[in-house]
Amino acid sequence: MSEDWTSAVHWDAQGLVPVIVQDAASGKVLMFAWMNAEALRRTVAGGEAVYWSRSRGRLWHKGEESGHVQRVVELRLDCDADALLLRIEQVAGIACHTGRERCFYRRLENARWVETDAVLKDPAQIYGRQA
Repeated sequence: MSEDWTSAVHWDAQGLVPVIVQDAASGKVLMFAWMNAEALRRTVAGGEAVYWSRSRGRLWHKGEESGHVQRVVELRLDCDADALLLRIEQVAGIACHTGRERCFYRRLENARWVETDAVLKDPAQIYGRQA
């Protein structure tokens, strides 16, 4: 595959593009992340999600600590070429570092954030520390 396919992506000033991560089977939005060109190339080459972690300041292979990798089913670029949709198979059904299925586990109800999704596995068991 030619490297110039990444030039179709409209990267922001920091060289990043937002990525919406969706469970390919259920359609649930699991998380939001960022990719740079190297993360995108590694994701495509390896078939597992690799992101740019702004907090870590480095590439982050999803599941490198937890084992909860994301296997790529499909990758899509939006109409403006400035956002990606990554449809994945989530290993062990846990995408969030809090031990939940998805990162979007809080819903606004009556001007308050309410947790709607249960913790499937204690983060201390996943990471050996609290999330």
